[in-house]
Amino acid sequence: MSAISPPPPLQQPPTKTPSKTHNPISIPSHSSRHYKTAIKCELKNSPQKWTIDCASSGDPIHIILKPPIPMASSSSGLDHSIKNSKRVCLFYCSEMKDIAERIAAESDAIELRSITWRKFEDGFPNLFISNAHGIRGQHVAFLASFSSPGVIFEQLSVIYALPKLFVSSFTLVLPFFPTGTSERMEDEGDVATAFTLARILSNIPISRGGPTSLVTFDIHALQERFYFGDNILPSFESGIPMLLNRLQQLPDSDNITIAFPDDGAWKRFHKQLQHFPMVVCAKVREGDQRIVRIKEGDPKGRHVVIVDDLVQSGGTLFECQKVLAKHGAAKISAYVTHGIFPNSSWERFKHDKGGNPENGMTYFWITDSCPLTVKHVKNKAPFEVLSISAAIASALQV
Repeated sequence: MSAISPPPPLQQPPTKTPSKTHNPISIPSHSSRHYKTAIKCELKNSPQKWTIDCASSGDPIHIILKPPIPMASSSSGLDHSIKNSKRVCLFYCSEMKDIAERIAAESDAIELRSITWRKFEDGFPNLFISNAHGIRGQHVAFLASFSSPGVIFEQLSVIYALPKLFVSSFTLVLPFFPTGTSERMEDEGDVATAFTLARILSNIPISRGGPTSLVTFDIHALQERFYFGDNILPSFESGIPMLLNRLQQLPDSDNITIAFPDDGAWKRFHKQLQHFPMVVCAKVREGDQRIVRIKEGDPKGRHVVIVDDLVQSGGTLFECQKVLAKHGAAKISAYVTHGIFPNSSWERFKHDKGGNPENGMTYFWITDSCPLTVKHVKNKAPFEVLSISAAIASALQV
């Protein structure tokens, strides 16, 4: 029996530059049997990749060259991201107009809407929500400021009305939770008004999308989250990222030490600031006086930044500044998320003018969570305002 010789090798077809249409190239088969043949194609002078499909189920073998799929332009990708953003109708109280405009400037997906704030002759609110039918099926938010008891009722009236206008979802943005420092009872008969306000907000009507979302910043005590009921979903944000960004911009950013005026401030913020050296102060009683002492840490030669959630009269911060300067701090600054400063108490904080830290502060940072304070201290050293508008715009997309 004569040996069967293997089939001759396949002939390589002439090289062609592919056109934009699909070009089948036929390669004749020299046997009815199928042989596994490795085919390597290289397209020269082509900046993009082409796809090669092989169809070998029968004779002849077909190789199909497919042109690349064009990439989407960056502008179309941006348009796509905007379309996928949650569009929000943002209402606001009169005090928060400036920050509302800054929030809207952060995102094209946020549209400002207006409310007419009037009063009847007896002093009670006369309110009107513009284009109420136009917000049906929309995501709606309200930017509130409970800066005094006198404005809370009129804003609550709007807050309770908006979810009932057939909106898709409702978010309450309350940057400063004003009764947060009254969160516990020390004597029988004390009223914890933090719990009272939390209960009021927990009874906001449910919208078509479910419970109300609450966005607030650096609430005084973390356990206050448990004061809220199941009809509201609190989201606890922080102003510390804005502080960290500002500290990185300082020429002596490598010489920063963080100081806490008490253990409560350390508990709230030390994890967010753990990569800095720390000083912890404490109040101790000497006779009839409570004096601030350094509990741990060394401020000598450092730019010390005192961090707390809020300031009222500023007495504790002022005493903390004195003891840090006495122990050799080179510079002293302060940060609080909420600058309340009743009775113009901000005036007690002076600028050091590059001199002795006992005489003043290098910087005093606050956020714009309390807009009435911002109007008083804006452009007045040592005060600088760090805006939370970007953080709110981001929270509204959740």
